[in-house]
Amino acid sequence: MPLDLSAFIQASFKHPKPANVTYTYGTAGFRLRGELLDSVIFRMGVLAVLRSKKMDGRTIGIMLTASHNPEPDNGVKLVDPRGEMLDTQWEPYATELANAADETALTRAMQKIIEEKHIDVGKPAHVVFGRDTRPTGPALIQALTECLEALGGGTTKVTFQDYGILTTPQLHYIVRCINTQGAYGQPTVEGYYEKLGAAYKKLVQGHRRLSPLVVDCANGVGAPKLRELARHIGEDHLLVRLVNADTETPGQLNHQCGADFVKTQQNFPAHIEGHPKERYAALDGDADRLVYFYMDEKDRTFKLLDGDKISGLAAMFIKDLTRNAGLENITVGVVQTAYANGSSTNYLKDVLQVPVTCAQTGVKHLHHEAEKYDIGVYFEANGHGTVLFNHPATQALAETRARSPAQAEALDQLKALSELINQTVGDAFSDILLVEVILTHRQWSLSQWDHAYTDLPNRLVKVVVGDRAAFRTTNADTQLVEPAGLQEKINELVAKYRAGRSFVRPSGTEDVVRVYAEAGNRHECDQLAFKVAGMVFDLAGGKGERPTEFL
Repeated sequence: MPLDLSAFIQASFKHPKPANVTYTYGTAGFRLRGELLDSVIFRMGVLAVLRSKKMDGRTIGIMLTASHNPEPDNGVKLVDPRGEMLDTQWEPYATELANAADETALTRAMQKIIEEKHIDVGKPAHVVFGRDTRPTGPALIQALTECLEALGGGTTKVTFQDYGILTTPQLHYIVRCINTQGAYGQPTVEGYYEKLGAAYKKLVQGHRRLSPLVVDCANGVGAPKLRELARHIGEDHLLVRLVNADTETPGQLNHQCGADFVKTQQNFPAHIEGHPKERYAALDGDADRLVYFYMDEKDRTFKLLDGDKISGLAAMFIKDLTRNAGLENITVGVVQTAYANGSSTNYLKDVLQVPVTCAQTGVKHLHHEAEKYDIGVYFEANGHGTVLFNHPATQALAETRARSPAQAEALDQLKALSELINQTVGDAFSDILLVEVILTHRQWSLSQWDHAYTDLPNRLVKVVVGDRAAFRTTNADTQLVEPAGLQEKINELVAKYRAGRSFVRPSGTEDVVRVYAEAGNRHECDQLAFKVAGMVFDLAGGKGERPTEFL
């Protein structure tokens, strides 16, 4: 049965591809200035429909967000049936559809997908979608809706549902719930709150409540949605105070606030002066990243607890629980990227004695590596991550019979943790609850958590270059292949610094190159980062001013 494209082709004339723009489906989908994405969003409706038909009618998700990027940007990514990122084999199809110059090329690209993937276009398709709070979102959702409506005519059997404003992890959760017929949870935002809230209250029951958590919401979707979650859980169990929660004033999203700002600036965000008695956390614009931070009581300096610290905390707690539950045969492992602080890796291996895998940058790469462990903990240093309970772990939790009250308690807590953690993707809300559970059980302050190990001084610098595609990496993004000769110069420079480490990679979400550096003290770390950034700028024809401060 051929795919009826007459209405779709007619609709596509309203959404032409801009001239002189080349699109690439990167680590987080497409991401550009919002006004350049109309045709891309329209065409991603096509890809979602074809993907759903290929997957025998299972639901595919589409999320419109640009996460931590500035407010004028927007983006789109597809979500596979299990709530995971789009299968990497389909990413080239996304790029090809987005770059089709006209309707003839677009039709040809669609037919290529159908033939190469042996898609029965007579199968039904179901698509769900949501967006964050960006002002370009409504118009882009309209373009997507027009595509799906055009494809839904005739015999193509396309249905869709708009879930409105969501955090990115909430959409991932909903997709998985739909495709498991509710086994993972109820496919609504309310169902999400109920699942996480019930598990959290069970885990903190009987423990003294911590002091309030001040949460920087990046002036994004995390503000209204975290307020809803906290209201659902109740102040008797979770007390949060939201700052940077303005989703109405233009230009405020991610502006001098949010998880990315706190991580890269290593400083307090706007509207938080810092007080040694308070506990702080920060989300990014779509609420899939989380970092904690605080002011040191002794020297009144800023202290960051990033994704590496969260990994260590989670691995410690989960390993203790598996031991107490009598599940010594369950492997607990951690997946990191090259951005992980060297001290965190040493802590995991030498102190906690858990295996550590280094994966290529990008959550989709960490997620697949984490699936190789029975319980896999993965967090990027930027605070994006989660914990996966794979089949051997869930089977052991279901089948193990407790022989003592202590073992029964540990088994119950592990089961509740598996419900508390959003295993589809990194989720700042779920991760906040995870951290709060562990700190509540230990009755730890942020300082006590921080002192499990001491980070090596590190710095992340963004360098704006003429063409980020000129930078190619290998070995999990730690070694440059191109531009030729630059890696050798970096190696020579790093060798001059005690505990020195530095690498360069093109961003998957912004038109920049990222430079990471570590060294034995803060002065040498900053010096190393500055010098490497300067080399990148000079060699690659950087734009704007040569890096003179750390962005």
